[in-house]
Order: sequence, then structure tokens, then C-alpha cells
Amino acid sequence: MRGEISRKIGYALSENLDRKIFRKITQSARKASPITKTNFKEPGGTQIRVGAAGTPAKSEALNAGNLVTAFYDAAAALDEKGVSQEGRVGVLNPRQYYALIQDIGTNGLINRDVQGTSLQSGQGIIEIAGIKIFKSMNVPHFGQYGVNYSETGVTAPGNTGDFVEASMANEHNVTVNNYGEGSKFSNSCGLIFQREAVGLVEAIGPQVQVTSGDVSVIYQGDVILGRLACGCDTLNPAAAVELYAGVANASGASLTDF
Repeated sequence: MRGEISRKIGYALSENLDRKIFRKITQSARKASPITKTNFKEPGGTQIRVGAAGTPAKSEALNAGNLVTAFYDAAAALDEKGVSQEGRVGVLNPRQYYALIQDIGTNGLINRDVQGTSLQSGQGIIEIAGIKIFKSMNVPHFGQYGVNYSETGVTAPGNTGDFVEASMANEHNVTVNNYGEGSKFSNSCGLIFQREAVGLVEAIGPQVQVTSGDVSVIYQGDVILGRLACGCDTLNPAAAVELYAGVANASGASLTDF
């Protein structure tokens, strides 16, 4: 029983860490040149709209064709900014990922000989333009983690609880690390990045502590504690790309300010 509880604590720690890292990658994608000097300016982050100009609908983020185009645009932008091709990944929410899989018959991402296996396994999209694709419920999606049903027009499966549409808390008034105000992620719908985008420093690695001896006797049970002390921040903003939808361009305050 203690082993299962400890495992769940580990899941909670990793979920919280993932969310903070994804928030920081989003911030990195919105940063301008980190270093400037006379006649030289380093490249900054990249924001790419999912969908055509003039159609600011958040449902555009679930269109497989739009996503494929955005991935190729991101790959080109990373190439142009001198970012290494090694270690490039993209993170989408499950609805977007499965939208890509359902469209493999026409988007050319999967060889025809393996389309059936890809559709049935749910793991058909390996990469686009050299960018390895993952799905996560912890990536920002229109101001929430997981899936924002009300914003994208997707029918909710019911009984979702607080896990599926978890609101993004404000974490911008933090003395040491600023992970942004929740409302500033209201148009974010995916991330593409290379491993140089952010750096993570751990003061205390993931740990689970369990009481024993006299303490267990006193309470007639065990106290199980999980802890983790770390922080992450931008390293190379040129290696971060934010996908957004719902607005015509990335110049609005809702996208640039934290």
C-alpha cells in the first residue's frame, strides 16, 4: 500500500514539474534577442499561428492540416535561426495528436503500408519535419492544462473532474522564478522546442520520505512525504516555438506580456 501511495506522490511531483517547464518554454518563445551589441543581435523565440490569417478561431488548433503546416514552419524557423536539428520535439494535447492520426490517409505522414497499425495503436505520428511528437495533458492549451473544451468546441466526454480542464494558476509574482500569469496563456496551443530552450537546476531531486519506528507507533500509521526543489529558466529562446490560435497575430498583449 505504501508503495502505491509513493508512486502517486511521484506522479504528482512530475506533473507539477512538467507544467512549470512547459510554462517557461512558452515564455522563452516570446522573448526577443537575449544579447545585443553593436552590429550584432542574437535571434529570439518564435510564435507560429495555427490556421490561416483572418480566421482567429481556436478550433483551428485541432485541424490536422493546420498542425502539419505549423510544424514545417517551425522547422524552417529553427533552421533559419541556427538551432541544431538534434533533440527537437513537439508537444501537443491528446485531441490534437489524435486529430493528426485520423488524418494520416491524406496528410502523407505515414506510409500506406502501416496506416492500419498506426490508426489502431494510436501511436502513428512519430515525427514531422524531423520533430519528434509527444502528447501531454500538462502543456498549456488556451489558458488551461489538458483540453479546453469550451474554447475549441470539442464535446466533453463528461465527468472530467478537475484534471482535464485544470485552470492555470497565476505564478508571475514569484520572487525567484516567474512562470507567468495564467491568463497570458489564453491563446497557446502547443510547443515545439529543442533541448537548449530552457535549463533546469535541482536543489533537491524527487524524493519520497516515510516515517518509521516510534513515529509510526505514535500515529498508528505512516506519514509519507514527497518533495522536490528546483527551478527552470530560459537558456536559448531561439530554440523555443509557441503555437497559438484564436488571434490574428502574435503582437497582442495577451501573447507578449507576463
